[in-house]
Amino acid sequence: MQQKGVECNFISSDSWVILSPIEQSIKRKIETVGIPLKDWDIQINYGIKTGFNDAFIINTTKRDEILAKCLTEEERKKTAELIRPILRGRDIKKYGYDWANLWLINTHNGIKGVKPRVDINEYPAVKAYLDQHWDKISKRTDKGDTPYNLRNCAYLEDFLLPKLIYPETTQGAFFAYDESGMFLDKTCFMMITKHARYIQATLSSQLFEFAYKRIFSSIELGQHGFQYNKHALIKLPIKRFNEDDSIIYSEEFFYNLYGITNDEIDYIQSANQFPQNQ
Repeated sequence: MQQKGVECNFISSDSWVILSPIEQSIKRKIETVGIPLKDWDIQINYGIKTGFNDAFIINTTKRDEILAKCLTEEERKKTAELIRPILRGRDIKKYGYDWANLWLINTHNGIKGVKPRVDINEYPAVKAYLDQHWDKISKRTDKGDTPYNLRNCAYLEDFLLPKLIYPETTQGAFFAYDESGMFLDKTCFMMITKHARYIQATLSSQLFEFAYKRIFSSIELGQHGFQYNKHALIKLPIKRFNEDDSIIYSEEFFYNLYGITNDEIDYIQSANQFPQNQ
């Protein structure tokens, strides 16, 4: 016990965590220059909750079948705009994503004062398809004004904005940047901010993968997985930086930005390779 013991000062009312001396040093360096994400101009929201994914999330084959049943070119065009590409948590990787050719039937419930809800009668081919699932969609709790509509989503149009996206549960720092208008399902989160690229690079770095998992709180799931909990993530201190598209955000860049020593780098890399709960 004496060999493994560390000294901790519990002198403030803040939450505390027992850390080794080298972890305490890394924590101090990040906190000294960092500003918690909650004090940045960001919005974090989860993906779409359909209430019954088997009906509202379809593959490309089913999408093509629905479009083929449209009776006019106008209906086909409107229907194609209604059905949007969607990502699941498992599709998001480090720095990018692998789209699984899945689509959301975005029969949204409108946004008060902004846009009306989708009238299913204007989309006969979609209605005919959803009617095949009537027993399920009519009984679900997550629905809009009609069983054909999705539940209210005040930030619906944010999915079309450039955004940082990440899975709720993951085995690594899987943060990606999207500007193609991808929708997300309920297993994902998105962060809307003008600093999306910089924050995405920061959170994807070895330094901040280590810092989040080992220092600034995470919820472990099984042997390797952990959760990027919103309430913990917004407390993460990140240094303000004059962002420039010409800058390459390498691992070395972030180590230098926070003054991480070679011994600390070795410790971080070892910890990331061999998770604490192994």
